[in-house]
Amino acid sequence: MPDSISTRLAHAWNAFTNRDSSEYQNSRDLGYSSSRRQDRVRLHITSERSIIISVYNRIALDVSAVSIQHVRVDQNGRFSEGINSGLNACLTTEANIDQTSRAFIQDIVMSMFDEGVVAVIPIDTTINPKVSGSYDIQTMRTGRVVGWYPKHVRVRLYNENTGVQEELTLPKSMVAIIENPLYSVMNEPNSTLKRLLKKLAILDAIDEQSGAGKLDLIIQLPYVIKTEARRAQAETRRKDIEMQLAGSKYGIAYTDGTERVTQLNRPAENNLMTQIQYLTSMLYSQLGLTEDVFTGKADEATMLNYSNRTVSPIVSAIVDEFKRKFLTKTARTQNQSIMYFRDAFSLVPVNELADVADKFTRNEILSSNEMRAIIGYKPSTDPKADELRNKNLNASGNASSEDTPAEDANKLEGV
Repeated sequence: MPDSISTRLAHAWNAFTNRDSSEYQNSRDLGYSSSRRQDRVRLHITSERSIIISVYNRIALDVSAVSIQHVRVDQNGRFSEGINSGLNACLTTEANIDQTSRAFIQDIVMSMFDEGVVAVIPIDTTINPKVSGSYDIQTMRTGRVVGWYPKHVRVRLYNENTGVQEELTLPKSMVAIIENPLYSVMNEPNSTLKRLLKKLAILDAIDEQSGAGKLDLIIQLPYVIKTEARRAQAETRRKDIEMQLAGSKYGIAYTDGTERVTQLNRPAENNLMTQIQYLTSMLYSQLGLTEDVFTGKADEATMLNYSNRTVSPIVSAIVDEFKRKFLTKTARTQNQSIMYFRDAFSLVPVNELADVADKFTRNEILSSNEMRAIIGYKPSTDPKADELRNKNLNASGNASSEDTPAEDANKLEGV
């Protein structure tokens, strides 16, 4: 029976009207304080306007949109059901007090791109991982690898109890160490991305120089500077031109007809922009990206290429390492697994999706349960759902005796 209004009012709470005036009077009771989130990933790339940041963000968002779950599989390795575990809660709801599961996956991808490798550390577990491998993970965080040892790894990560970054040395067996599958494109010293970063840094330096009012001019005077008198004369001429430019509303100065002025930074900048455009195009190609992927105008074929070449390898690297480190051999023999579910038909309209499923099952390419697994549905308990069968034929398999074999084939092909 629903609670009465008086009961609800008696137990209602408001963050402002019910606050305790004596609560948290001393901010030191709350721990370390900062105006910035200390748990947030700090990338080595400093320019947030960089094309590199937009690439990182685009891929990280698309990877985090893929559902990763702790599941039980059947004897054929197919998804059977989700497991109610702390690990699954981390993967689907909340990884820690600061991050949702999606933000956590984004954190993994951004850190992986920046460093080439990222560590995922169980923070709270039901049993000490150093004592037994049969533990359930309650919370987890990403960490930066700062030291490698034969059987251990030193990581730097956020401690939510102290509010600051701290370093820990842990056994490799309990830390998921995920390497960037696109390392050769993004993290090698002479990779396309690193070369592009260098060019962008040079362009930023030129922009700063231009913004500071420096023109980088060479003035060719009509005489040779060999004596101190000529040097003093040249210096006077230089200062004269500087004064003209500084006092001019539109930055205009005059020179003698015998003088020649050469501006250095423009040709260099133009050549640099050409190199940046070339490297950006090459990077997009190697990552399966196009401008349409960024703008949301990409067609199904373009998105499928991007998903297969970029998103899937990254998700697979995460899932494989999670299975290797966070599931014991005993758990795997009990049909436990970690799987990801990508909506392969997200770009297909519903009416076309139904048609695709019908064609796959009717032509005996996939069973109904195999089709259900692809789109993330639980298997049907109907025994016929595991059979390769044309459901448009009657159960006894009796076709009209007048049909020829060719006509039967045409029916199966939907012609």
